[in-house]
Amino acid sequence: MNVTRKMFLGLTIFAAAAAVQANVVDDVLKGYEAQGAKNFSAANGEKMWMTDHPDPDDASKVRNCSTCHGKDLRAKGKHVKSGKEIDPLAPSANKERLTDPKFIEKWFTRNCKWVLNRECTPQEKGDFLSYLRSK
Repeated sequence: MNVTRKMFLGLTIFAAAAAVQANVVDDVLKGYEAQGAKNFSAANGEKMWMTDHPDPDDASKVRNCSTCHGKDLRAKGKHVKSGKEIDPLAPSANKERLTDPKFIEKWFTRNCKWVLNRECTPQEKGDFLSYLRSK
């Protein structure tokens, strides 16, 4: 296969993955709107991403989303307790991100409870997704 065909194939695959991400995120956001959320904001999502919350396991510590995922969503993160490597969250760096609505909800359930010590609201989830999609 010549270089031009390889480049075309690669771009086609990338475009298809981006389209899947966009459709899945749009559908998930519509679900949050049906629950009463509206006017999603990437800026609010970023602010929430960086906001510190008390660590219920150790009052001398705080947690935020970047504790494990890092400040650069295009880079790999590392779970603070297990040390397990976390693939980048940014769709631009990880074509698998934001392609499965069930995984998105599982991720929100687990991580909102860990960071916020509660579940995220539909508005918060929509703001977070808007922020992630912008990266």
